[in-house]
Amino acid sequence: MERRTFVGILVSGLLGAPLAVGAQPVGKVHRIGFIGNSTAALESNLVAPWREGFRELGYVEGRDLIIEYRWAEGDYSRLPALVAELIALKVDVLVTAGTPAALAVKRATKTIPLVMVAVGDPVGTGLVASLARPGGNLTGLVSIAPDLEGKRLELLREVVPKLSHVSVLTNPANPFHALSEKQVRAAAGVLHMKVQFVNVRAEPELDHAFEALTKDRPGGLIMLADRVFLHNRVRIADFATRNRIPGVYAYTELVDAGGLMSFGPSYPGMHKRAAYFVDKILKGAKPADLPMEQPAKFELVINLKTAKAFGLTIPKSLLLRADQVIE
Repeated sequence: MERRTFVGILVSGLLGAPLAVGAQPVGKVHRIGFIGNSTAALESNLVAPWREGFRELGYVEGRDLIIEYRWAEGDYSRLPALVAELIALKVDVLVTAGTPAALAVKRATKTIPLVMVAVGDPVGTGLVASLARPGGNLTGLVSIAPDLEGKRLELLREVVPKLSHVSVLTNPANPFHALSEKQVRAAAGVLHMKVQFVNVRAEPELDHAFEALTKDRPGGLIMLADRVFLHNRVRIADFATRNRIPGVYAYTELVDAGGLMSFGPSYPGMHKRAAYFVDKILKGAKPADLPMEQPAKFELVINLKTAKAFGLTIPKSLLLRADQVIE
């Protein structure tokens, strides 16, 4: 091996090695508070890209920053206490996913910067003044687009051409769902579909929701974006499969669990991008001046195995549009 090559490898190894036990960090160690809506295990696919985002920006955990994680375990009533815990730790920045967690932070502090990931309608729910100029101590990434729920209904109609009756899983505890329900009603009217809303505020209400769906026998299922539903994705996907109800979901994870289709933004991608916002704030930017970002692309994922189990034929035109097909 040439000496130059050996030295290069040695230097790279030293730079990439973790700090020795007891070594002092260089400069300020920033403390970031991350509030997850589910559990560390169920959100590992979101935490991994979030941490990768920091690594790509040159941060080393333990040397440049410490991330304090708190998990709501699918129970929104725990959010205020989790926020209070992180505020007591004097974190430099808070990071949340979804509208309920963001509202919990907004009620608790007007000074600690908040980066919101995958928030629904931040203007309509009163979180920010505008997407371009958020104002206050909040900024981040938006997960919606005009007529998103209408597009999900259209996808179901393409797979089930005679579809006339759809049920929608919605969470009244999520303020964003008021806008989503309006979109569903408008799209259902255009497509001449009957729509039934089934409320689930927390996991204990799922059994009642399943009873209502079993009684109503809809031809299709829409699941609005909500972390209570994501936390219980296996139960929801299993129920839909057992009862042969084709569904379009907000999260790819539902398709991985056996659901038929998902259509929405890349949530792992948004978590990775959140590191960029945190970096800007740590370097002196004010959240009020950081424009919120909207998804540049929405991903369609189709589970062909589930389609076959339901006796459904996915149109070729739809398969060609899919970003991922699970066989």
